[in-house]
Amino acid sequence: MWRKLLKLRDVAQEFYLKEVGNGRHTSFWFDKWSDKGRLFDLLGDRGMIDTGVRKDSTLEEAVWCVRRRKKHRNVVLNEIEAELNRVKEKLRHNVEDVIKWKGKSGYRERFSTSETWLMIREAQSSCSWAKGVWFSNATPKFSFITWLAVLNRLATMDRISKWSLGADTICVLCKNAVETRDHLFFQCDYSSQLWKQLTLGILRNAHSNSWSAIIHLLSDNSRGVKSTFCVRYSFQAAIYALWRERNRHGEKPMAIATLQKLVDKGVRNKLSLLQSQRRRGIVDGLQFWFGSRV
Repeated sequence: MWRKLLKLRDVAQEFYLKEVGNGRHTSFWFDKWSDKGRLFDLLGDRGMIDTGVRKDSTLEEAVWCVRRRKKHRNVVLNEIEAELNRVKEKLRHNVEDVIKWKGKSGYRERFSTSETWLMIREAQSSCSWAKGVWFSNATPKFSFITWLAVLNRLATMDRISKWSLGADTICVLCKNAVETRDHLFFQCDYSSQLWKQLTLGILRNAHSNSWSAIIHLLSDNSRGVKSTFCVRYSFQAAIYALWRERNRHGEKPMAIATLQKLVDKGVRNKLSLLQSQRRRGIVDGLQFWFGSRV
């Protein structure tokens, strides 16, 4: 554990600052007490010879040590000499040095783990489709398969053909086109019928078989709680059912009418369960579902 922490010393140095009081507990070479950062990183061992300050000296000792001040050819050394003169005027013998940590609003005495993490992590753009995949009361196995589909990590035939030369890329369900993620969900003649039966009554004019358009719809909360939940859950249930049918190796896919009844029943069972639990916003979700059937 300690070895792992020690590896992060270089990162920690970027967030660490000593506010000088009397300089008694501040290392001249290894603490960050000026805008130039750690002087040892700046000058190395040669700097100790040029300045005449020992390696283990505190800032207080460096300020008051008996040594001849001189002009240097190195501009940085002259700047350090000037900085020492300024510090000498500000030293307060009855005030202790204070450790400060860098936050969003500058250096302060309080250390915030969350702020530090947000400052060192690599920021990514917000994920617009996350709400359509990870939402309350979803079925975990449905969400997982949907997540893989959104990332285009399902082993559709177009992806399989990249590592298995000669693989048949024709869609298993419709036998009419190359099987890609976008085709399988829901441009395929087989899958499009399931998607239409599930959501046409809810989406009406907004209904689409385009993958990108559907993902955009799933991220939209403006339709209300019941409508949004039914569309999102139907989408995930359809993805799961179609992927299961697609993987019936050597078997003929289930008749679309039978699959529609099974998925519809699964959605109704979910809404019935949520209604019995009196989940807020979807207590009458089952009635809404029946009213949307076309």
